[in-house]
Amino acid sequence: MPKDWASQGVDLHLELDPAHGRRRGVEDALRAAVRDGRLPPGTRLPSTRALAAGLGLARGTVSAAYDQLAEEGYLSTRPGSGTVVADVPPPSPRAAASRPAAVAARPVHDLRPGQPDGSAFPSRAWLRATRQVLATAGAEVFGPCDPRGRVELRTALADYLGRTRGVRATAAQIVITTGFVQSLNLLAAVLGAGPVAMEDPGHDFYREVLRRAGRTVVPLPVDGHGARTGELGPGVAAAVLTPAHQYPTGVPLAPARRRLLREWGGTVVEDDYDGEFRYDRRPVGALQATAPDQVVYCGTTSESLSPALRLGWMVLPPALVDPVADAKLHADSHTEVLGQLVLARLIADHAYDRHIRAARLRYRRRRDLLLARLGPGPDAPLPGARLPGVAAGLRALLLLPPDGPPESALLAACERRGIALRGLTPLRQTPGPGGLLIGYAAPSERAYPAALDALAETLTWASTNRGTATPENPDISGFLG
Repeated sequence: MPKDWASQGVDLHLELDPAHGRRRGVEDALRAAVRDGRLPPGTRLPSTRALAAGLGLARGTVSAAYDQLAEEGYLSTRPGSGTVVADVPPPSPRAAASRPAAVAARPVHDLRPGQPDGSAFPSRAWLRATRQVLATAGAEVFGPCDPRGRVELRTALADYLGRTRGVRATAAQIVITTGFVQSLNLLAAVLGAGPVAMEDPGHDFYREVLRRAGRTVVPLPVDGHGARTGELGPGVAAAVLTPAHQYPTGVPLAPARRRLLREWGGTVVEDDYDGEFRYDRRPVGALQATAPDQVVYCGTTSESLSPALRLGWMVLPPALVDPVADAKLHADSHTEVLGQLVLARLIADHAYDRHIRAARLRYRRRRDLLLARLGPGPDAPLPGARLPGVAAGLRALLLLPPDGPPESALLAACERRGIALRGLTPLRQTPGPGGLLIGYAAPSERAYPAALDALAETLTWASTNRGTATPENPDISGFLG
């Protein structure tokens, strides 16, 4: 007798991306559920009429999705017995183990930090600027480029960074890269001998980038006033810092510690990864403005626009411009040209400013909703947890109470519910309290409240059921998205 999917406790999330079409959204969700075993062979699916009514779709859309999956062998349709899941063999353990992390299944609720809302990308402005660039570009645009980048973008950035972040720069000091990772690699090749200090806690991936480039990384402790810059020694070649909004604690670098950096005198790499997104007062100015001959200022479009663009920049002290440009030339010749020209046009026409202002308002609303849902109070889902450093950025750090559930148990519970976020432990170089790093930018406007609700419910469950098994989803209401 065929099993009915309602009896399986299935939580089938259907997030219908308008860019892909509703039919494809249904197909993708069902296909994924069959592949990962949530819909085992023999499970009877709802009728096309019932599923269409539940999803608010036309019956023809669901029928077409069923037909497509039947042709692919995922479903089997027999007159009089309805539509059932076909006997699809699961992936072999070897194939599953060798699958890259980059193609892992998409989470139900994506709260990973470091990602903007892809649905808010200014597509029309980008397309308009692209047309303008192609209509006016000369033939030389399609030839080799200065390894430092197009002068149009370097000039536009010098003006933009000066008026929005207080950076002191000319076009001649700027080198365009493919992002902060390449900026680190180029700097690793030209900095003097000695270890590189990185904030602890700090970005674990960037530590690995420097290590693979042959540099020794040493921890620089962080407290409530930012990095403890007074502990930098004379043998340290450089310090990589996030002074405007420390990653991941969110605290800005205190003025006294900025002064200590100038007294230290070594090279500082300033990662201004989200300096434009401050909500409660004016943004903290760039460190580079107070020591332009000492600080390498780095920025990208990864959080302001999209990591897919692969556009970043460095504002360099004059002594480093030629060595870095030479390293860039031998790394990949130059960064892709058309994207540089389009971004330059967006900045010159102030379309980039308008996008940032709109994004800042959108992300502030999300930050406020997160504080209301997860912040301290009588209804807090995890009593005793703290949310410091939320005045800026696209993510929040939830510091766990010492007597609450451990970080590993919370991450496991979140994973069971299809919630993707990060733990604090991998970001530490030395042991310390646990925490959860929650990104509030990646989900779409429609999906974000549900993601917060799912996280709050999971934290509540974990705080009241310590020592028991990780929860299963209690019903199948999630299959409606």
